[in-house]
Amino acid sequence: MTTATQSGAGAQTATAKTHSTAITFWQGVAIIFGANIGAGILALPYGARSGGFPALLIALIVAGFLTTASMLYVAEVALRTKEPLQLAGLAKKYLGNVGSWLVFAGVAVNGLGALIAYTSGSGRILSELLGLPEAVGSLLFFIPGVLVVWFGLQATGRSEQAITIAMLVLILVLCGWTFVGPGIDIANVTYVQPFFIIPIVNLAVFAFIAQYTVPELARGLAETNPRALPRAIVVGMCATGFLLALVPLAALGMMGREGITEVVTVAWGQELGSAAYYLANIFAVLAMMTSFWAIALTLMTNIFDRFKWPSEGAPGYRVAAIAIVAIPAFLIGVFNLAGFVSALGYAGGFAGAIMSIVPVLMLHRARKHGDQEPAWHAGWMSHPIVQGLLILVFGLAFVYSLVSAFGLVPDGWA
Repeated sequence: MTTATQSGAGAQTATAKTHSTAITFWQGVAIIFGANIGAGILALPYGARSGGFPALLIALIVAGFLTTASMLYVAEVALRTKEPLQLAGLAKKYLGNVGSWLVFAGVAVNGLGALIAYTSGSGRILSELLGLPEAVGSLLFFIPGVLVVWFGLQATGRSEQAITIAMLVLILVLCGWTFVGPGIDIANVTYVQPFFIIPIVNLAVFAFIAQYTVPELARGLAETNPRALPRAIVVGMCATGFLLALVPLAALGMMGREGITEVVTVAWGQELGSAAYYLANIFAVLAMMTSFWAIALTLMTNIFDRFKWPSEGAPGYRVAAIAIVAIPAFLIGVFNLAGFVSALGYAGGFAGAIMSIVPVLMLHRARKHGDQEPAWHAGWMSHPIVQGLLILVFGLAFVYSLVSAFGLVPDGWA
């Protein structure tokens, strides 16, 4: 009996090593940055073409600040909880089954919207680059995506860190090439139509939503430095905001609103020349891949959490969770059942409302009923005014998504 128990413990240890959870501060930053710099950055220039760059900048500042506040609320809740729960698990602990299902729905809708966009976007890009059918291009994208997610948080953190560095180099080269080469037309980045800021906010919300990564980061940093969690969030979100503004500035500034394509790197690369075309689209594929890893991993772990599946030592459950995450998005994207930008807008509106309201409620409950004193407090970021703004802005974004889904928005907003 003892031998069997020891053998089982050894197997569990081996499995835990296979799916190690420990990460460093910079890997945490890379996961947040990688989750954000994906489909959103590729769609923002097209989504902002009617409102103009100043409207986009305002939307990014508002959405970035409020989303960061929401993430910090989740961070404090996670640090107040002894058990390493995912977002749906934390919601269940502090808000009951209704809160848990709402959060799970928000994570699932946001994740599905993103993965659909990655499927259609990556298939289109790899088809152009390699001369393959779009379905084959999407499949080539999904294979490494699923493999990294299979090996867990540490593998994802290391992969994100490596690819993020490559992404930064590529995008800085492209932006520098744009500014120094053909340059930008000031008129292209100074026109503004505030009427169009509302649909832009929806896309900006999507581009910044990474609350679902926070419990996973808390779990990974718990072994090394739990106080680094809020710093990783702020650094990752600031880096995200900088790049989300830089790419539309360069692309819109050079091409203007008429030349922007739905996936910005297609027209941007063509405008700069053949070498830049390949660089721009390699960046796009890498950006989608880093987001795929972060979003698919957190969606998978939320499935484990919500349905109480054993996440370690049970390959069958892991295969089932990955299939649930990847297959529907793959099929919907391949058969073009949802547009690239529209999928992101709907996902951003719905998930944004859930991800704004629920963390506020969880924070209040965790401060009363948490398991332990946290290593860090949200401080002034949890002021009632900030909480009220968060709920108001993201709640209106949700209303916009509903109205848009029924085709009731003004011309040019959809």
